[in-house]
Amino acid sequence: MTGGAPLGASFDPDRIAALRPQQGGGPATGGPAAGRFAATRRTWSRAGILAVAFLIVLYLIEVVDAMIDFSVDRTLGIEPREVDGLDGIAFAPLLHHGWDHLIGNTLPVLILFFLTLATGIRRGLAATAIVWIVAGVGTWLTGGENTVHVGASSLVFGWLTYLICRGWFARQIGQIVLGLVVLVLYGSLLWGVLPGQDGISWQGHLFGAMGGLFAGWVLSSDERRHRRQLRTGPLVPPR
Repeated sequence: MTGGAPLGASFDPDRIAALRPQQGGGPATGGPAAGRFAATRRTWSRAGILAVAFLIVLYLIEVVDAMIDFSVDRTLGIEPREVDGLDGIAFAPLLHHGWDHLIGNTLPVLILFFLTLATGIRRGLAATAIVWIVAGVGTWLTGGENTVHVGASSLVFGWLTYLICRGWFARQIGQIVLGLVVLVLYGSLLWGVLPGQDGISWQGHLFGAMGGLFAGWVLSSDERRHRRQLRTGPLVPPR
């Protein structure tokens, strides 16, 4: 025989594996990249469902509140430095001073809560809990005398600063880009942390924003620790 290829030259295991029929009759999957895409899609779907569900809860509470002459606001809002107002730390973000207040918060709540959860459901819920507590406690300690503070805007400010700062703390390009987009779209809201606006709980906005910064720092600790390890290298014991 002349002109033939050397023995085994046409034996390509990868090519042969690709020609074999796949189990179940379907095409081959895309490997790790496809798995990551599927996981991201599931996270986004859950984030959307949770954000919409939270918004529905806010509207249902407002319906009940409106039926009883908005007395829930006065009963369960944050009353600064009053023992009776401590329960407002838990309930104030769920309450609003009328429909205009709730409608004004609707789009920011929906978008920013979704984006916060899209960074990871558990991480997003943890960030929300941190903002909730920091905003509530800070408002209770510093709010004006004889005032009642309610509204989800404290969460909005916390989600906003969390999204802006988390990418920087974690040094993740995608998160940094997301933070810049959020800053461009909603950065003007940050003026709401300044005092002097009648009828506006600037304390809730300020401490909500501080809670978001704190959450971004705390919840990026793993990424920061990993960066430090990469810079310093593994520890080698002396011989």
